[in-house]
Parts: sequence; structure tokens; C-alpha cells
Amino acid sequence: MRLSLTARCNLACPYCRPDGEEPPGLLTLEQRLRVIAAGVALGVNSLRLTGGEPLLHPQLTDLLQAVQPLRRDGLKDIALTSNGLLLTAQRAEALRAAGLDRLTLSLDGTTGASVAAMAGLADSAAGERALEQVLRAIEHARDAGFDPAQGALKLNAVIQKGLNDEQVLPLAQLCRERGLELRLIEYMDVGNRNGWQPADVVTAAEMVRTISERWPLEPQGRAGHSTANRWRYGDGQGSVAMVASVSQPFCGDCNRLRVTADGIAYTCLFAAPGSGVDLKPSLAASRDPADLQATLGQLWQERADRYSEERSTAAARPAAHAEMAYLGG
Repeated sequence: MRLSLTARCNLACPYCRPDGEEPPGLLTLEQRLRVIAAGVALGVNSLRLTGGEPLLHPQLTDLLQAVQPLRRDGLKDIALTSNGLLLTAQRAEALRAAGLDRLTLSLDGTTGASVAAMAGLADSAAGERALEQVLRAIEHARDAGFDPAQGALKLNAVIQKGLNDEQVLPLAQLCRERGLELRLIEYMDVGNRNGWQPADVVTAAEMVRTISERWPLEPQGRAGHSTANRWRYGDGQGSVAMVASVSQPFCGDCNRLRVTADGIAYTCLFAAPGSGVDLKPSLAASRDPADLQATLGQLWQERADRYSEERSTAAARPAAHAEMAYLGG
């Protein structure tokens, strides 16, 4: 389950373009707990907290502490995705103490210019400041006990042709030096604001070739239900992963259930607006708690999402997509 806590973000990445405003009717902490519990009762064993930028949400630590009892019912793994700008040493320690297992930070370049271009910042100087903040966040997370050697700390990077495709090798070098797994993500047609064109996609195969020419890679494959194909560096210095939902779709074994900050459940990142199921009626105080579980179960049983596999056909393209900032990326 990917649970979005907020649609707000402190960046304006061009591949996402968040509103900067919350939708009306945000779920309360108690309602979020009920959604997570219903998911766990149906077999959810992994929870990822997302946004927008989840570190902007004031009840993040409270939520982490409150979900810990669900581990007895089958919840095994709790992760968070963040741009890292707000991850101080104290915040990293508090998240770890509250029960967060894994942390994925996002960084789309290694220079001020590339970071600024990919984060929607004003200039290279702002990009340099953001870069330094993320690099410090990596070390804060490591010091707090998020061990990259155990898969508890990774780095995401979206690669877009003409904006930061020259950063593939520098990002790989940075992660090799810091002992992090780099997850390179193909630029996707999520939402309606990013002007996506197929020509702007740097495919996973291209990125693997670029890296392998510098540091030979050995394929490790894609684990069941995983979004990423993994490669190991031949010299033993870590690994790199590719999220190739454009060039190598994985719809067939996708197991992601997405819940927006205002309680709309979707079964696909590329869903059309209005196609999700509003959970708030099932969360009403007067409703039988079993209603929520039944609603989620029916949604999952009826899912038939295959957009990435059918992207090339005109009939597969919805008139619009729900926005990434609401779906949690």
C-alpha cells in the first residue's frame, strides 16, 4: 500500500508539477490507521508513506508509531519516499525510533544546474543548496541506522532526455562512492502537466548500456512484484536498479494499491481522474468497520489495469491521468 500523506511539496519537479495545495477532505490520522489496518487484514504486508513530500506532514511520526501494532497482524515493512530537503539528523533519528524500516531519497543530478532543472528551482545556486541538503540527508539517514547495505537506504533519480541524461554516470559514481543502490527511473507520462513525449524517455536499456561501458554490470533480474530490474557491478561495488515502466512494463504482477491524501484508492499510477474509489463513505463513524475492508477487497478483485502494457495504442490512452502529486509517485 502506498499511502499519500499530503499533496504539498517544497519542490516543483517538472515531471510531477504539484499544485502546492491540499485537496479538500484530507483523511485524519485515525482514518489513515483504519485504511492501513483494512489493507493489512486483506494481505498488505508493506506500507510506503509518500506525498507530495511526506516530511511536510505534521503527524508523520505519530502515524509511524500508531501503525506498529499492525506488525502483529502481518505488516512487515514500512518505508518512506522523500526528497530529503527536510531530513535533519534529528528528524532521521525520530523516524527510525518511531519504527520506519526503509527510506528512499530522491536526487536527479549531481550539479547545481541539473538539480535546479529537475527540481524546478530558480538557478544553479539554488540547485547547489538543494544538492548539499540531500547529500547531508543521506548521511543523517545512515547515522540514524538506515543501512544501505541492508537495503534500508536508496536513492531515486528520474532521467529525462535533454534535461539530465548526462547525469547517469555521475549519479552512478556518487552512489558507488557512498554505498547506495541507485534506482534510475524512466520519465513517465503521469498526470497531465509535464508535457510527456516518448522522445523524452531515456530507456532503461540505454542507461544500463551507458553505465556498463564504464563499470560492467551483471543482471540480477526483477523480483516478483518489484518495480525494478537490478544489476550488480562486476567489481562488487554495489548495485543499480532500473524502473522501466515505459519500455519494460510490469503490469502483470503489479501489486500496488495507492491511497491519496483525501482517501481515494487507485490501483494504477496511470489511472484516469475519477476512476478511483472514495473510501470516506466507508470510513464514516456510522458504518460497520467491515465495509471498508469489503470496499478495498472489491476494488482489488475488479482491477484490470494494464496501461503501461497498452500505452502504444491510442485506445489505451485515457483523456487524462490523475496527478502524480496526489497518487504518491
